[in-house]
Amino acid sequence: MKKVIIMLMMLVPLATFAQKFGHVDTQSIIQSLPDYARANGEIEAIGKQYENELKASQDELQRLMDDYEKKKSSMSATQQQETEASLQEKYNRIAQQAQQNQQDFQKAQQEKLQPILNKVRQAIDTVGKSGGYVYIIELGSVLYVNETISKDLTSEVKAQLAKMK
Repeated sequence: MKKVIIMLMMLVPLATFAQKFGHVDTQSIIQSLPDYARANGEIEAIGKQYENELKASQDELQRLMDDYEKKKSSMSATQQQETEASLQEKYNRIAQQAQQNQQDFQKAQQEKLQPILNKVRQAIDTVGKSGGYVYIIELGSVLYVNETISKDLTSEVKAQLAKMK
C-alpha cells in the first residue's frame, strides 16, 4: 500500500503543488489615481483652513497679551487678575481648538481616503483571485522579495482599477 501511495505521489506533476506569490506597491498605485489627487487637494485645503483659523486666534491672543502688558501698570490688582484669567481662558480655548482641529482633520483624511483604499483593495483581491495567487504582499513593508518566485502585480492592479471606473 505504501508503495502505491509513493508511486502516485511521484506521478502527480509538481506543478500542482506550485504556489503563486505576488507583490504590489500600493503607494504607487494610490498616488497614480485621479481620485487620490482630488482627495489630497481637498485634505490640504481643509488643513490650510484649520491652520488659518488657529493662526487668527493665536494672533488675537497675542494682541490681547501685548495690550495687557502695556496697560498692566495702570491696572488695579483685581483688574490684573481678571485680565490674566481672561487671557488664560482664551489660551485654553485655543489649545482646545487646536486639538479639535487635529481630530477633525484626521477624520476628514479618513473619510476622503478610505473609499480610495477600499477600491485599491478590491482591485488587488480581483487580480489575486483571477490570477490564482496564494499571497499578494505589500512591497513597502517587505525587506526582500525574490522576483523569480513573486510577481510584481502593481501594473495589473492599476489596469484592474482602470476597468472598475
